[in-house]
Order: sequence, then C-alpha cells, then structure tokens
Amino acid sequence: MSANGMHEAATRATQARGRAVPAAVGDRLLVVAPDGDDAGPGTRAAPLATLDEAQRRLRTVPGGTVELTDGTWQLDRPFRLTARDSGEPGAPKRWTAAPGAHPVLSGGVVVRDWAVHDAAARIFRAPVPGIRDTRQVSIDGVLAERSWVALGRDQVEVTEEGLALRDPALAGLVALTGHERIEVVCVASFTHRYAPVARIERDRIVMQQPAWRNNCWGWDTLADPIEGGALRLVNAVELLQPGQWYLDPARAELLYRAAEGDHPDAHRFVVPRLESLLQIAGTVDEPVHDLQLRGLEFAHTSWLGPSGPAGYASQQAGTFLGRAFDQPPDYLRTCQRSCPEFEATRNDWEQLPAAVQVSAAARVDLVANTFTQLGQVGLGLGNDAGAHGAGVGLAVADVLVHHNLFTQLSGGAVVVGGIGPDAHHPADPRRTVRDVVIDNNLVTAVAVDYMDMPGIVSTYVDGVTITHNEVSDLPYDGIDVGFGWGANDPGGSPEYRARGLYASQPVYETPTTLRDAVVAGNLVHATKQQFTDGGAIYTLSANPGARVVENYLRDNNRSVGLYLDEGSRFVVAERNVVQDAPVWVFTNTYGDNHTDDNVVARNWYNGGRTHTPEPGAHRNSLVDNVLVAGYDWPLAAQRVMSAAGLEPPYRTFARATTPMPFGAALEAYALEADGVEADALGPGRRRLRLAVEGFGDEPVTGLRVTAVQAPPGWSLRPTAPLPDAVRAGGRVGAQWLVEPRPTPPTPAMPAGAPPDRIVVTVEAVVDGLRHELAAGVTLG
Repeated sequence: MSANGMHEAATRATQARGRAVPAAVGDRLLVVAPDGDDAGPGTRAAPLATLDEAQRRLRTVPGGTVELTDGTWQLDRPFRLTARDSGEPGAPKRWTAAPGAHPVLSGGVVVRDWAVHDAAARIFRAPVPGIRDTRQVSIDGVLAERSWVALGRDQVEVTEEGLALRDPALAGLVALTGHERIEVVCVASFTHRYAPVARIERDRIVMQQPAWRNNCWGWDTLADPIEGGALRLVNAVELLQPGQWYLDPARAELLYRAAEGDHPDAHRFVVPRLESLLQIAGTVDEPVHDLQLRGLEFAHTSWLGPSGPAGYASQQAGTFLGRAFDQPPDYLRTCQRSCPEFEATRNDWEQLPAAVQVSAAARVDLVANTFTQLGQVGLGLGNDAGAHGAGVGLAVADVLVHHNLFTQLSGGAVVVGGIGPDAHHPADPRRTVRDVVIDNNLVTAVAVDYMDMPGIVSTYVDGVTITHNEVSDLPYDGIDVGFGWGANDPGGSPEYRARGLYASQPVYETPTTLRDAVVAGNLVHATKQQFTDGGAIYTLSANPGARVVENYLRDNNRSVGLYLDEGSRFVVAERNVVQDAPVWVFTNTYGDNHTDDNVVARNWYNGGRTHTPEPGAHRNSLVDNVLVAGYDWPLAAQRVMSAAGLEPPYRTFARATTPMPFGAALEAYALEADGVEADALGPGRRRLRLAVEGFGDEPVTGLRVTAVQAPPGWSLRPTAPLPDAVRAGGRVGAQWLVEPRPTPPTPAMPAGAPPDRIVVTVEAVVDGLRHELAAGVTLG
C-alpha cells in the first residue's frame, strides 16, 4: 500500500478505468430496438427486438457489442449472463447504449385505465393483471409511500405473540381489512424492522412468525430499541392518505388516493413484477469474464422477502434473520442486548439482494448506468449465495463501478462482498472478493424503504477502492467498510467470547479476507436523517492497510463523522474534513473488542467531541488534528473540500454538487515595534493577508473583493490589491493594514466583549458562473 492513500486510490481507479474503453472499430455490432425484428440482421437499419436473440448471436463470436437504442425493454424474467457470454482480456463483450440513446431495462408494467373507486375520498383504481404482489410503486420516477398510521409506544405493549393494545382508541383497528397484508414497522437506533400481521383483534395484534420473534431479540430490537423505536402500522387500504397507494392482489388492482385537484392520469405509475433484473454469474471453475455494461438504465423491481412470514428482521446494514431460530423461552426479558442463542445466529444472517447481481465474475465494468426505482439494493457484487438468484455467491475480482447514478432505491446503492464464513475465511481462495473499484458515482436518495442500509457497503473484500463518489441524502451511514465486529479476526474477540459466540463457531487463527481498503476523496453529506447510531464513514474489524483519506463529511445530522466501531484495527484516517458533526471521531473501545492500532492524523474539524476512550491502552493515535473556528477552514482543508466528490469530467449529473472552484483564507499578523511580523495576535496594529487559491483544472477569473466587514472601532487600509485572476493550482493574495479598536473599552465595547472578527468576501467567475466565498479571522 502506498504511503499516500489518495495516490493509491487514483492509481487503482485509473488502471480500472483504462480497461473500460469503447468498442474497437471492426468489432461485431448487434443492434437491438424495442420495435425491432429478431429475424433481421441486427443492424442499425434493421435491429433485433430482444436481448435473448442478441445474446444468442453474440455467443457465436469471440468479441463484440450489443447496442441498445432508445426505448424500454419490459422483462418478464431476470436476464442472465453466464460464462458463455464472456469476452477476452482486452476485448470485452459489451452491452451498451447507442450514441445518444437512453435504453431502459424494466421489471415493471405501466399502469393505465384509471377509474373512480371512492369519489368522496378521491381514491382511484386501475387494473394490474399478472402482478401477484409488490412492495413498491413508482410515480413519476419516485418511490411512492404506502399507507400507514403511527402507534405510540405508550399505546401498546410488546408480547411474545404481538402487540397488546392498551389504548382504547386503537380498538377500531380491528375493522381494517386485509390483516395479513398489514405490517408493524419499527425505526430504532440502527435497525429498520418489518413484521407482518396475522390478525387484529379488539385488544391485540397477533403477528406472523418467525418475523415477530426474530424482530424482538438481539440488539436494537423492536421490543427494546437502544434509542428511537417509532412504530407504524403500514399497508391497509383504510389508512390511505393523498399520494399513497395500496395493491389489492385479490382483484389485481392498484388503488391510489389523489390530493385535491390531482388525478392519476396526470402521472406515470409503474408497478414492478420482478425481484431482480440482471444476474451476471459464472461458477468458481468457469467465471464470467470481460464484460462491460455502459449507458443502461435498470428500473422497477420489488424484493418480496419482507412480505412473507419471516418479515425483515434487520440486524445492520442490510443484513437480516430470514428463518426461525431456537430462542430462550423468556427471550423478551433475557435476550435484549444479546444472549448466547442469538449470537449463534450470526453465521446464518442473510443479505438483502440486489436488482443487478454479479458473482463468480472477473473483469466486469459497469459504466455510466442508472439504477433507479428498484425495491432493493441497486448493485450487489460478490454477495453470499443466498443473495444471488443464480445461486452462486462471492468469487468476484477486478470489477469497476464507474460514473453511475444510484437514486430512488429501497436499499443501498452498492454492496460488495459477503458476510458468511466462506466470505471471511473461504475454503477455496478463488471465492475471495478482491480488487473492486467504486469510482465517481453519484449516490443520492437511496435506502428509502430499508433505511438501515448505508449508501455504499463493502464487507470482506481484499482491496476495495471507494473514491470520488458523492453520497448524500441518506437515513443511515454514507460509506461502510468491514463486517463482523472483529469476531472473526485472528484469536477472536474477548467481547464476543464473553457473549458466548464461540460456542457456535470456531475461533479463527488466520486473518480474514478484509484488507487494503481505500476510502478517498468522497463527498458524504446529509446522512443520518433517521438513525442515531453510525457514521458518515464507518468501519468494522481488522483491515490491514486500510486508509480513509481526504474525504469531506458534512451535514452528518445526529451522529459521528469518522466512526471506527468494534474490532476496527490498522485503519489510518488522515486529512479528512469533518464539518458540523456532533462527534467528529469515535473509536469504540468500550468492552473488550480490540478496536486497536488505528491512526487518526492531520484531520480538520470545526466542532463536536473527540470520542476516543483510553487511546493509549488501545494504541490508537491522534496526531496533529486541527480544530477550526467556525468555517474558517485553512486552504489545505478547502483544497480537500473542493476535490472531494465527483471529479470534473464526471460532474454530468443534474443533482451533483458543484464544489467551490477556489479557496480563500485570512491570516492576521501582529506588527512589532521594529516592523518585523510575528505569528502571534496581540495588542496593536496587524497586517491582514488574504490568500486565494485556484482549484480544479481551469483558471479563476473575475476575482474581486466585494465586502470587508470589521467590528466597530477597527479600520482597514488596503496595502496590496487582489489580482483579478488566479491560475489552476496557483495562489494570489491581498493585504490590509489593520488599526485596533480604541482602548480602554468604551461603553459601546465593554470589557468581556466577544473576540473581534474580520470577514472578507471574494467573488470570482468560473465557466461563466459567479461564485462567492467569505473568509474570516478572529482577532484577540
């Protein structure tokens, strides 16, 4: 691993992107259009109609490209690419959009023929033949909400059978119809739980099993959440509010309640009929290899697992209990915050499946695609076998995920790696998930329905690189790396030995496959919108060679910026900018969980706690981290802030953040009697220096100072004007001579007044856009 994490990330990303080049002249080209003809030659003038026919023909040649025109392919089953669809090193087989086209692979059907169902309530109905069930409906490209009503914790009591209704006001719930389609939903501290109802009686709600029991034991449970624990009753037609929908499978009808003045004909409704869209899977002996998917949109799926009797017994980050387990008879009392029986389930946890699944594959590139309106994870790479429709898991190597858009997903955007024993200690080393690059993607407004999911998750992976992504608008974490809480690391975890885990699994003496993760140059903002535990960037378990470098974390609403959780070891977190976090860094050394041997160095933060219990005892080093006053970031920090997120060539998404193209910082120096400047602020005259630095690849022009704000009694005299331009990577400046306010204090400025502050506002033009930035310094 390079000593410079950003250099290592850039090298890995550049090498991977170098493989994802357009098709060469002379490659076999097959064109597919929704209105084509499979009997034709498959040319641009006479395209094929189906992906199946294009696949059949492409298999007969060593290389080539399938080009999809504008339009939507409504799939009636998942499309699968196997080892027979492989290309060759340097000559991948490509499935790509035609120039300027926007092809969509859809697992849904468009809803039409609306009629009035209940005029007074403005409820409409439309036929959806062939849809046996769905948990998602998209309206105008946005995942719409199901009906719900809140349940107060003081209104109910958790029992082994369900909920006892203690508030007489809830007696009317028995009148709801379709009891078996109703669910109890709980948002706790880091889990988001779904449990289906069996029946509702006047004084209780009886729940389906094993979902209820699984959701009521372990950690952060529905019965005893660590924090939060808001309850809802979801998915009854009688609860519909404007903008919400309900599926009646018995009548094969979709119901929608419109707001006053609205009508469903004014919108585009799509109901999913598939649980996955694309499955790329070979075998360990014959992996699929040398494939490229470019410019495609994947849309409209619904994972139906939580609608069954197992519900969704969330554990963390999209993992769940999917079957019945042996539980202590009094689990509601004895198995909150774990018990040995619960610990024995860990090797049977399951992963939320993805709409696009890749396993037993090498040298696969996913470039410039869109993942949207999917009722699960967008992209799963080398997850456990149970999360793959092909029945094959893990065994992914050399995969590039580059310049894709992930938005309006029920689950997270990307999940790399598995969580079971074969993921962290594979019997066959070919099953190791390795060398995955996730680079310059926009992840925004995901984890809509499974809010316990981060934007990007990498579990047991050898050499993941997560660089220059923008990850925003999330209920939970931004980027998570690692899994297992250190329990599978060499020698095990004393914490989990005390909990009884090793009565049901071995203590491993060799390292896991988790190593050399690089998380660099990412912009992570507006996270933790629902949960209290977790972090903008979060790690678990030993990760030798791991680096978390030059990320910009802001608007991390209620929790931690850099979170090194249980068992995190050998992680170096340096030169990150953490803005407005309640806790800017947390090393979870509570208990005996070996969160040891980490380095947190040269980061900038503007407040929040440094929460690193007993760092010396755990060999966790905090070195030269800088607390910044307010938003007076030094230029070095501003450089990181500007470079974080999508790199300039990839800021093509309408929702991407445009960073400041320049930075500005103020410094003030005292003037000694002999005129020699000192780096100390004290009484007397000062020299004020403004430094402006050009970021990015283009010069900054139209520079000018638009305002200088100083406290009453201070005067500023310009001594060096600001030039009107600065080259990319260059620096220019301006200077003022500052005269102090009168002393002793006047009535207008009493003793004990707050420190004086000067703010200079700078304006500039880049690419025809005007930008403004304020730089401040506190005097005295």
